[in-house]
Amino acid sequence: MKVISNTFPIAYLVLIGYIDLLPALFGSVSIPKAVQVELTRPGAPDMIRQRIASPPIWLTLEAVMTPADQTLIRLHPGEREVILLAQQLKADLVIPDDKAVRQVAQEQGLNITGLLGVLGTAAEWGLVDLPVAVERLRQTSFRASPRVLKALLDRYHR
Repeated sequence: MKVISNTFPIAYLVLIGYIDLLPALFGSVSIPKAVQVELTRPGAPDMIRQRIASPPIWLTLEAVMTPADQTLIRLHPGEREVILLAQQLKADLVIPDDKAVRQVAQEQGLNITGLLGVLGTAAEWGLVDLPVAVERLRQTSFRASPRVLKALLDRYHR
């Protein structure tokens, strides 16, 4: 399965201690250079920078060869490269990090899930205690409406 991730899903999974869910669910995950740069920028938390400075074997850095078209110009470089890499590799799944990227990915015909979708699937597979994961997310700067978090817990928590 070819999976491409944007910055925030990886960053938040590192922060809440569940980064190993990605290889457990997908085997490997690819990121473009711009995402690596965002994850290792000086303002990023040390925990994230250290994890990406010596990336695990399942996290693959990929070069983007496809030129951007005008529909992607409104996206930040990392977001743009995620979409381009997904198209280039004919990705099975993209894990974007915000509404604008999700919308563009869907317009481009890409299959998507978000960080909460990853956590929900992991809970379904018995890989994570979902209430614990959600509580850890609440302790970070991650933002989701209480209604969305409740729906996630209602759907996947048994």
